[in-house]
Amino acid sequence: MKARITATLEELIQLQADARGFSFLPKQPVHSLLSGRHASRLRGRGLAFEELRHYAQGDDVRTIDWKATARLRSPHVRVYSEERERPVLLLVDQRAPMFFGSRRTMKSVVAAELAALAAWRTLGVGDRVGGIVFSEEEIVDLRPQRNQTSVLRLLHEVVRLNERLADGVPHGGAVTVNEVLEAAVRRAKHDHLVVIISDLDGANEETQRLATRLAAHNDVLMVAVYDPLGGSLQNQPGMIAATSEGPLPLPEERSFPGAFQEAFANRLDEWRDIFQALRVPVIPISTATPPAEQLRELFGQHFSGI
Repeated sequence: MKARITATLEELIQLQADARGFSFLPKQPVHSLLSGRHASRLRGRGLAFEELRHYAQGDDVRTIDWKATARLRSPHVRVYSEERERPVLLLVDQRAPMFFGSRRTMKSVVAAELAALAAWRTLGVGDRVGGIVFSEEEIVDLRPQRNQTSVLRLLHEVVRLNERLADGVPHGGAVTVNEVLEAAVRRAKHDHLVVIISDLDGANEETQRLATRLAAHNDVLMVAVYDPLGGSLQNQPGMIAATSEGPLPLPEERSFPGAFQEAFANRLDEWRDIFQALRVPVIPISTATPPAEQLRELFGQHFSGI
């Protein structure tokens, strides 16, 4: 079957049917090729304070507000209700390094598919969803909303930037992942679920600082899109390895495949350690198989919620 190099809006809309049977809130340790095995810090929906009222027989004594009781001179309890909403912000990478794929499709298409699945899933459970879609030339910032029109607008922008990768026309610009994280920090002040869908090309120490700021008041999930060829290249005359920061160091005395695989693994290990330190789950998604299948395999079908 011919590999797809672009995503279409029709295909992303059809993924609404696949946006079930998985959750972005794993309730058990997730085995990740990139992050190792560790417990998720994602909290899910919490409790929101609703009112302060007099203590009544049968109330849980653990809900007594002792400061209010002392001030009002009679027992008072704090009443909470379950939070019913948490905005989801999707950061969708459509830069040139994402335009690569050796199997089913390109990394950029997988990122588009993941964005669609996450958006439809979020809307399906009644939460608001927005996104920051970015290429080297522009950043499209869409605030979270709870309606199908907003999801379609988000997917339209993903498709528009996705198609530009394949048009063969050189585009200027140098938008970095750090600029996008800065935009996310401004947008997601607190209590968001921020899902970063990228290969993190060009990430550096500033990326770590910004991710730390973002994770301080929000839940963050890193969905790392990769192509299997990245870890198993075959030697070809004249091959080099490079990122947006420049060539990867490859020892001359070793074969290209062995040196490249080592450099590739070292880069993944570096970001595994960084995100583990931030307690941010890293979910590896390959270009080789449909992402919905991978999400259900990773999270299982018995989890509910986004």
